[in-house]
Amino acid sequence: MGRLTKRAAILVLPLALAACFGSEGDRPTLMDGTQAGGPQPFPDNFRSDTLALMRTYLNNPVGVREASMAEPVQREVGGRQFYISCLHFTPRETDGSYKAMRERAVIFVNGRADRVVDRTSDLCAGAVYAPFPELEKMTR
Repeated sequence: MGRLTKRAAILVLPLALAACFGSEGDRPTLMDGTQAGGPQPFPDNFRSDTLALMRTYLNNPVGVREASMAEPVQREVGGRQFYISCLHFTPRETDGSYKAMRERAVIFVNGRADRVVDRTSDLCAGAVYAPFPELEKMTR
């Protein structure tokens, strides 16, 4: 491969990656009201979707302790009904220590995990948690 070709590839690669990651295509979010409207399907793969989302959400997904998860239930978010699954876990801090347990809610749009919410008091009220060992076994 010639030197000019390599440089051209290096210059074009970031543009191609930006096109891939900059557009969510058909992936709806809570902000896209028209795509997220209507009755929401139950998230069949909620456990694996939650793991994938938490792997990107946590700064260090290794060493999570005391993980538990509630089955998805429908809750109102922004005036619309979405499936929500609540999580309890204790993440490893950057210094290697463990501090307080965290509660997070995963919101599912059109059957797929869409986002993690920090303020969960209303969303997770009355949630029934079961062990979620898969979250404790995450790797980078």
